[in-house]
Amino acid sequence: MASIFDMTELNNGVRMPVFGLGTSGNKDQTVCNETIKAAVDAGYRLIDTAQMYENEEQVGKAIHQLELSDKNLFITSKLDNTNHGYEAASKAIDDSLEKLGLEYIDLYLIHWPVVKGREGSWQEDNIETWRALEDAYDAGKVKAIGVSNFMVKHLENLISNCRIKPMVNQIRLHPGVLQEEIVVFCEKENITVEAWSPLSPLKQMSEDEKVKAMMEKYRKTIAQLLLRFSLQHNFIPLTKSSKAERVVENADVFDFEISKEDMDYLNRLKFDDLEAPDVDEER
Repeated sequence: MASIFDMTELNNGVRMPVFGLGTSGNKDQTVCNETIKAAVDAGYRLIDTAQMYENEEQVGKAIHQLELSDKNLFITSKLDNTNHGYEAASKAIDDSLEKLGLEYIDLYLIHWPVVKGREGSWQEDNIETWRALEDAYDAGKVKAIGVSNFMVKHLENLISNCRIKPMVNQIRLHPGVLQEEIVVFCEKENITVEAWSPLSPLKQMSEDEKVKAMMEKYRKTIAQLLLRFSLQHNFIPLTKSSKAERVVENADVFDFEISKEDMDYLNRLKFDDLEAPDVDEER
């Protein structure tokens, strides 16, 4: 990826930006307005929210205040864990459209594969829920559909039993949490991988002498190294901040490339206090 304006093509032909702004934890309208405007001015075109974040309405207001047309942005939202099942998911998609103030959502994801009250029947639950996303896709309410935090068995269940293959899987990815099995599976199935929480190891890596040397070598912050790391793995990173200046700084990652030797070092890093979530634990 040479530019923040680069796009990747999903398995249904929809083009998706390679770099995104996450909005988790951002419920304040003023902050939301400032960070999204700063992001768009810096070149971000992918904005990621979720029902679970309780800020779809704030995100919607923020994007509608921009001079840029909504059609030039790529908006993602995700189904809340309490809205699994065909009827609930169908209604939730309509609710998201209303709160965001959009005619359609570019990408809609099932947020979690195993939810409370349905843990013993997650296979049937995900098929039923996914059917609602398929119908919303057919109706033009969403332009692409996918999942978040799904592992191989969860994806295999959908691929084997549903009409439409997921187009995206959004999972936790960064040095120390590479989740190779699911990443390889997604690559094989042509499912685009997004990286949430790509900046998790900031504190741990700040104490690493080789990482400090990389900062000097590339003249970049640790956050910028981490985001470039995601891009070079062909993950779409979702970076977030409540500070507009940090949002802009994080986007400055398209003018350098991490060497193979340095990528290999980052790939080998392990952190005892960072791990992939247990997605079989219902939420």
